[in-house]
Amino acid sequence: MAKTTKSAKSDRQAVIDEIRKKQKGAEKRRGFAIVGVCAAVALLIIGAAAYGPLKDKWDEREYTDVALKDIGAAADVCQPVTTASAAGSGDHVPEGQQVTYDHSPPAFGPHWNAIGSPAPFERKFYTEADRPELESLVHNSEHGYNIIWYDDTIADDDDAMKDLRAIAKKYAGTGNFRQKVIVAPFTAEDDKEHGGEFPEGQHIAFTHWSVGGVGVTDTSKQVGVWQYCSDVSGAAFEKFTVDYPYLDSPEPNVM
Repeated sequence: MAKTTKSAKSDRQAVIDEIRKKQKGAEKRRGFAIVGVCAAVALLIIGAAAYGPLKDKWDEREYTDVALKDIGAAADVCQPVTTASAAGSGDHVPEGQQVTYDHSPPAFGPHWNAIGSPAPFERKFYTEADRPELESLVHNSEHGYNIIWYDDTIADDDDAMKDLRAIAKKYAGTGNFRQKVIVAPFTAEDDKEHGGEFPEGQHIAFTHWSVGGVGVTDTSKQVGVWQYCSDVSGAAFEKFTVDYPYLDSPEPNVM
């Protein structure tokens, strides 16, 4: 018997309803899949962002009970200290004006005197991504900071960077001027603009702006001080800070 028109319409509607039902189910599954993928991507992004700080904290734990002198290589990886007659104490140039320094890295000379200069006392470690301009860090030198500079070779060495972060951590804190220490990169770009490369085979430099001894007021005795090293050495840096304390600087009593 042939189906009536009403029955045929009912069958077609049933087929259409079934197709729509399947489409809605597929769309819902796609929606869940998209949400799942987005959630997974978000978790990966959050995880990647958190990994660096968490890894740094974990690395720091390795050095909690390690003395400064035992971090990195022995002191003999460093060359003898060298000095050069210094100038530029109190020589402030406008913020944004670039200074061409004659030494790599600079230990003294004209510098900025504006907001953000010198770099804050609380911050001890910098990478290329966030390092202040040299003109700011030279202002820190004028105030008695000892600076550890590292080149691109060290920046690419995970173990060396762990050692540098650990050294910087030893000087963490606020209020104690004896903690005037900064660890910062001196990059290939700096090489081109300021004084050239480190001596061959040397990848670390300690710098200090000295007045010639604690309590010396004769500005003619000011010198820039450098010590270059082939590797990171907490022992060598500890001796450097003893030999050249913050009080031996043009302006020691300010941050």
